[in-house]
Amino acid sequence: MLVRRRNFLGLLSLGSASAVLGGSAFWQLRDQPVSAVIEDMPTSASEMAAAVRRMSGPAPSRQRYLEAFATPLNSQESNDGTELARYLEKMDNFEHFHDEDVFLAEPKFTLLVDCFKRIDRVQSLVGHGNFNVLGFDEMLNYAAQYQQVGAFTQAELDFLEEIFFDDAERYGFYGEKVIDSLTAVVSSRDRLKVSHTGHYLFKGPSVDVYEKIKKDVGDSIVLTSGIRGIVKQTHLFLAKTIQSEGNLSLASRSLAPPGHSFHGIGDFDVGKVGFGARNFTADFSSTEEFKRLVDLGYLDIRYPLKNLLGVRYEPWHIKVV
Repeated sequence: MLVRRRNFLGLLSLGSASAVLGGSAFWQLRDQPVSAVIEDMPTSASEMAAAVRRMSGPAPSRQRYLEAFATPLNSQESNDGTELARYLEKMDNFEHFHDEDVFLAEPKFTLLVDCFKRIDRVQSLVGHGNFNVLGFDEMLNYAAQYQQVGAFTQAELDFLEEIFFDDAERYGFYGEKVIDSLTAVVSSRDRLKVSHTGHYLFKGPSVDVYEKIKKDVGDSIVLTSGIRGIVKQTHLFLAKTIQSEGNLSLASRSLAPPGHSFHGIGDFDVGKVGFGARNFTADFSSTEEFKRLVDLGYLDIRYPLKNLLGVRYEPWHIKVV
């Protein structure tokens, strides 16, 4: 559905715009980078609020949208080489709108925002570290028990199921679905909390790789994102979809849809201490820490340059599984 902007005034008050959505500690960060909470999104609360304000403007007509973004192929260009070139150009410009992009249907914008607000309130309740490994059923229980969160409506639950079970290839994500159950849990027996990071890693190969990296690279490298349960990945994907003005394709170029993230089964992210949000950009590949990882042979990147999975280049993402 070709809809780039719609009136969100009925969904979000401008008072909640600085919180895009609802009173959690995340939104109280104001203009500080939020990468400590919203991994893979090098943004700030003010930038997120600006995205909401853009969506509060009048929607452009379909014709004007097509004029702005469409670059139709002629008959001589419709070959595999040209399609590949167009795909790679899209990956190079992953934060831009493209004419093939698929958008969330406009009537579901309200559900998108409401679900994000409620999940965000759960995060505020349980804390960022616990939220990383929270199960779906646990989230529902917290929501039902605590008035400041509020129980999920049936429409919200249906929407979350739709996002999880949707065919991600429909909007351009070609990575493997590695978790097929919405209610999958990460057992406390299988995880280890990494001190001073707020993140967890799976015991076994994930912990072993990280500890070896820390030993050989040094204290200038840090875990920036570890285990992400279904709830955490859903929260991230919904946030990116809001920031992307409902563009599911654009969102999935930066964040794997829930169920598709290898963070749920063993992968993790690392960054340079003090590098902030830039750890989640290609800038990380220019750091001495990244070069050291390459020199030592530790780096097996899940999403390298020019990958065909529909995902941007992620030099910070360590492939374990």
